This record gives sequence, structure tokens and C-alpha cells, in this order.
Amino acid sequence: MTEPSPARVVADADVLAADLLVGGDAREALDAVRSHSWMALVASDPLLADAEAVVADLADPDLAADWRERVEGLREPVEHPAGDHPALASALHGGAMHVLSFDGDLQSAAAGAAIRGRVEASVRSPRAFAAVFDPESLYEAVEGGDYPGPDRDPRA
Repeated sequence: MTEPSPARVVADADVLAADLLVGGDAREALDAVRSHSWMALVASDPLLADAEAVVADLADPDLAADWRERVEGLREPVEHPAGDHPALASALHGGAMHVLSFDGDLQSAAAGAAIRGRVEASVRSPRAFAAVFDPESLYEAVEGGDYPGPDRDPRA
């Protein structure tokens, strides 16, 4: 397991699919992560498989396969036991302190208490994450020094 860090983020399958197919809050939140080389998008193979299946079902299998190939190079891979919730297990084993999800059950107070007992992560909607994301103070806390600004094209 990797040490928890606020610069490590997991996006649940619904957020990954929405980023590709819809844009909006999901894209804004993930662009914030992709724009900074010192941040990591953590995802297990089962998590990517779930997102790929959603994209194939809602759009097109070829688009889903192309997306999967592209995201393989953008994510930091992590392994976890079979049967675990892919996003939560990715956070636990990948040291991510943020889980982005549209799942209201995962965002509930009861789920938060249960999750905090095992994982040092909070589950938020992409909109909530984007609203509180402050790259300058996060950079200072994680990397130290003056924030240099975004250093990557989030769509490259």
C-alpha cells in the first residue's frame, strides 16, 4: 500500500465515463488533476474495466477501447483483492485521499464514517471536489515551495 496523499485521486467508473461522454463537473475535476504532474490519478484494472463497460454500453465499444488505451497511460495502476469496490480499494491500496463519485450512497455520512475506518479518503462529487480544490495550497503542503501553476495539458 502507498502512503496516503492529498495529491492522489481516484475517480469512480461513473466519473471516468462522464468525463469522456458528458464533460461538465467530471471533466472539470479531472482536468484539475491531469493539469498537474505532481498529482496522480489512481485506478485499478477492475475500476478501468467498469468504466470501459459503461462507455461501451452508453456509447460505442470502439470508443471504450480507445479510451481504455489512452487512460492506461494517464493513470497510476494499483492492485487490490478481487471483489473489493474498485474505487474504494484503489484509494486504499493507492494512497488516494480523494474519491470522486456520483454515487450518493458513497457520499452519505454513514458511508463516510465506515470508509474513514479503513481508508484515509473522502468521497465527493466531482462538483464538490472542484469547488474545494486549491492547487496552490495543496502544492505547498505536498511539494513545498511556490506553486508553479499547471504544468500539463489536461487533454494531451
